[in-house]
Amino acid sequence: MTTTNRLARRSAALLLALGLGSPLLAGAETLRFGGNFTDDHSSSRAMERFRDALAERTDGDLTAQLFPNMQLGGAGENVDQVASGAIAGTWIGISYLSRTVPELEALSLPFAFASREEAFALIDGEIGELLDEELAEKGFVALGYMELGFRHVTNNDRSLETLDDFQDLKLRLQPNQTHLDTFRAIGANPVSMDINEVYGALQQGVLDGQENPYSIISTKRLDEVQAHLSDTGHFYDFIVVAANRDTFNRLDEEQRQAVREAMDEAVAWQRQTAAEEDEAARQELIERGMQFTPISDETRAALREASQGVVDDLRDKIGAEIVDRVLEELAS
Repeated sequence: MTTTNRLARRSAALLLALGLGSPLLAGAETLRFGGNFTDDHSSSRAMERFRDALAERTDGDLTAQLFPNMQLGGAGENVDQVASGAIAGTWIGISYLSRTVPELEALSLPFAFASREEAFALIDGEIGELLDEELAEKGFVALGYMELGFRHVTNNDRSLETLDDFQDLKLRLQPNQTHLDTFRAIGANPVSMDINEVYGALQQGVLDGQENPYSIISTKRLDEVQAHLSDTGHFYDFIVVAANRDTFNRLDEEQRQAVREAMDEAVAWQRQTAAEEDEAARQELIERGMQFTPISDETRAALREASQGVVDDLRDKIGAEIVDRVLEELAS
């Protein structure tokens, strides 16, 4: 596809998302959601289930229109579009909202989660309710939290076997200060970059590597431009489905309930599906030719120790109370 065609496709998609491309059916309302995940990612497929369930629950009076795969721009652009009310919502990695709601960084404590079950217990409990309140104050409604998963480092230079192997690696990270600080603490050279720029930067050698869940590494085909794969699991990451608060509140009570129930179904399906696909994605990356080197318990302990100062810094940044509450929940 030529550059001109790509621009034309994105412009048409944006016009449609803003309601300028075609008239809506009389008496029906459409909620438009933009996302940066590929069509085949479990979160995009879950949003399709949400769309279908919502239409069924409302007899077509309230529908969802989906624009995955960066049709409306990158994740940062999607957040801005939701904040302004240009689109109704987005499904994105939670880090892209951390600049707006810094308290979300409490979910980014390095090497804090032992399992996905532990992560879901946290976000589905009081901590999740507190973060939902913070999001609401900034004009967003959290409709649900899906799994993005444990994040792992890939690179083109070397196998990662010791703490020293991370030194000076130029790695792409999400725009989350705690993530960036963690990788500086272990000696790497982190760079904040939107996901839509990563493949090209890796291909051109601008970056040595990046970090993402196995599913993203696979669906984004990053194995085509990366040689080494690890299982660092340094952060567990969520996908938040965030809606514009005013748009959501303008719906009547029955419609809001239908949105919530349809999303609950989609989130439950995605969490189960993501768990099933996680190991399969890693195996697929290995079969495609990536060299997989597991992180030893000794190296993981060294990484955790090197990054502990980040937790203290985070207490100063967003408040000790929420950080300590997260740590207490994880320890219980």
